[in-house]
Amino acid sequence: MQQEALIMAAGLGTRMLPLTEKTAKPLIPVCGTTMLETVIQGLLKNNVSRIFIVVGYMKEQFDFLAKKYPNIVIVENKEYLQKNNISSVMAAANLIGENDCFICEADLFIGDDSIFFGISESCYFGKFVEGYSEDWVFETKKNRIVEIRKKGTNLYNMVGVSFWRKTDLCILLNAVRETYQKAGHENLFWDEVVNANLDKLYLSVKPVFKEQIVEIDTVAELEEFVKNKGNEHASKRVYSKPHRT
Repeated sequence: MQQEALIMAAGLGTRMLPLTEKTAKPLIPVCGTTMLETVIQGLLKNNVSRIFIVVGYMKEQFDFLAKKYPNIVIVENKEYLQKNNISSVMAAANLIGENDCFICEADLFIGDDSIFFGISESCYFGKFVEGYSEDWVFETKKNRIVEIRKKGTNLYNMVGVSFWRKTDLCILLNAVRETYQKAGHENLFWDEVVNANLDKLYLSVKPVFKEQIVEIDTVAELEEFVKNKGNEHASKRVYSKPHRT
C-alpha cells in the first residue's frame, strides 16, 4: 500500500519572533536547509507517494515547494487564526484517508532520515525523558498508548511525528469531523481528539532519541543548535540505541 503524509505548517510561530515576522517558521533555515525541507526529504527518501502541506501564515512562501519536490500538494487552512491545529487536520480531511499516512509538524529538524523507514503499525514517535516533563507525554500499558496529556514523569514525550494505518486514520478523521460539530472544538489540539478515541485505536510508541528529531521553538534554541550540534548533524549520522521501556 502506498504511503502519504500530512505536514502541518499553518501556525504563526510566535515563539520564534522576530524571525517569524518575515519568514514562516518552518521555512527558517537550519544548517543550510529549512526545517520543513528536512521533513520533506526524509519522507521522500522513504518513498512517500504524496505529501499534503497545510499552510496558513505567510502561505505564499510555501508555493515553491510544489515546484521543487514531486507530488507535493499545498492545502490552505483558512481557519488557522481562529482555531487550534485541529483545523489543519480538518483542512486536509477530505484529501487523505485512502492510504497509510504520516502526520508531521513542519517545524522539526530531521537529523536521521531512517526514522521514517519500515513503519508498519500506527504509532506516535516519542523520546524517553527521565524525570519530570511539562511537554506532551504518552502513558502506556504494554506499549499501547492509553493516555495523551501534558506533564508526566519518566515517560515518552511527543516529538511531532506519527504514523497512521489506513483503518486507524479513518477512525481519526471521522472523530475530527464529529468533534468539529461540537462547541469548543476550536480550542483543541488534534492530539486531544486522538486521546478521546484511544479506546478505538491501537497506537504504540516508536522510540527515537533527541538527535534524530530536533524540535526548535525559539531563537535561542536555534542558535544553540547551530553552534553546538549543527556541524555534527551535517557530517555525522551516528546514533545510539533509543531507550525502551
